[in-house]
Amino acid sequence: QVQLVESGGDLVQAGGSLRLSCAASGSFFNINAMRWYRQAPEKQRELVATITSEGSTNYADSVKDRFTASRDNGKNTMYLQMNRLKPEDSAVYYCHAEITIVTDAGPSRRSYWGQGTQVTVSS
Repeated sequence: QVQLVESGGDLVQAGGSLRLSCAASGSFFNINAMRWYRQAPEKQRELVATITSEGSTNYADSVKDRFTASRDNGKNTMYLQMNRLKPEDSAVYYCHAEITIVTDAGPSRRSYWGQGTQVTVSS
């Protein structure tokens, strides 16, 4: 069974930095695109960053030049380095991955979510 586990969320002052991690475990063939989403109270979940298996990245305008997504394919782990944090960055951050597993019918690409990690930025 495939699992995604996030870590690194914390309470930090505005202007500070945090590094989130998302580790995939279980039995799978490979990990394709990975993404970070966030959801603040009473707001819709929004896409923050995408990183492909080759390492290409894309960011929401609100975090460009402050957040950096990276991944270590050997460790099946994705990271989100968050710098110059603002109170409006406060949210639960979720990891999402498209993972190919092997089934009796052959390879199958599936979508997985982590449980989320809380980031709170105080002003």
